[in-house]
Amino acid sequence: MSRSIDLLAIAAHPDDVEQTCGGTLIRMAERGYRTAVVDLTAGEMGTRGTPELRLEEAAAAGKEMLLAERHNLHLPDARLENTLEARLAVAAKIWELRPRVVILPYGQARHPDHYRASEIGFEGCFLAGLKKLDLAAAPHRPAKVLYSSIYADVRPTFVVDISAQFERRMRALLCYRSQYESRAEAAHLFPEQEAVAERIRAAARQYGMLIHTRYGEPFVVREMMRVDDVIRLGTPSF
Repeated sequence: MSRSIDLLAIAAHPDDVEQTCGGTLIRMAERGYRTAVVDLTAGEMGTRGTPELRLEEAAAAGKEMLLAERHNLHLPDARLENTLEARLAVAAKIWELRPRVVILPYGQARHPDHYRASEIGFEGCFLAGLKKLDLAAAPHRPAKVLYSSIYADVRPTFVVDISAQFERRMRALLCYRSQYESRAEAAHLFPEQEAVAERIRAAARQYGMLIHTRYGEPFVVREMMRVDDVIRLGTPSF
């Protein structure tokens, strides 16, 4: 068994984490933490690319993000359902990777796969902590679940400064050449690469502005945040 993962991101499709929390994964990896991603599907229902190609692109993006590991559960794309089978598949990965913190998609989204990935991820984490669940490993439940909220209309609990990591995050996203490289195939469905980059940069700039920095990634937590030292709170009031 590999060493435990410090930070694990779970998402519906390859390229989701690169858009939503890739900068945070890179920042934590640069600080010496072991980071990983579990993609629930291979994005096989996408108009562009093939499942095999998208897995190759995901591996390249993972290297760019400095991930220790990346896995794919091969659940059905565009048909994700919050079933016991799906929850157990996530729980088995939690038992294998033993993450300290898990990042999930925010629970409200336009794409059904995204909000179902949030449900499956959370309930899989819960199941992984049950001692009587027979998954051939010691039970494990992460200490904290975070929700990446960059595309949600919700006020974040906190924002991570990814100014130093933003360009690497963009390089990771553009590893998905089948999705973001400008081409004639289905051009009416896909914005030009420059437009995608502009949109992502603008979103990161918006959240960076809220914490007085250049680029940021927002997160929501369900629990009340504890503070032990009010003198060392981060963002200045003026």
